[in-house]
Amino acid sequence: MPALYSDILLDHFRHPRNYGSLAAPDISNEQFNPLCGDRIRLELKFDQLRVSEARFKGDGCAISTAAASLLTELVLGEDVEELTNISDAQLISALESNIQPARLQCALLPLQALREGLKNYRTNPLENQ
Repeated sequence: MPALYSDILLDHFRHPRNYGSLAAPDISNEQFNPLCGDRIRLELKFDQLRVSEARFKGDGCAISTAAASLLTELVLGEDVEELTNISDAQLISALESNIQPARLQCALLPLQALREGLKNYRTNPLENQ
């Protein structure tokens, strides 16, 4: 059984990767968890439909911050179609932690931002060129 907070989760929380903002991102979406107050904004830039840059900003617990950091690493180099295939289980598994049911929403908040951002990206194709 994985640890409550794995070394990977703690490392991404203490030293988040890709923290910050992008100038003119192709996707920008912010999600808020009203139960705990976590807020995560995910931003992506594409180069020929592949993620060339990924950043996140937000205020959140160790789990949501680590998940956002880890997600930015998972999406780099992926194409738009591959982004839609990132599952809840894939992100949870990458954290290598025993995420309790009450904390799943924290871990999945960045993935919600990605999914909502992709919806907006696809519904505005003329703006996405």
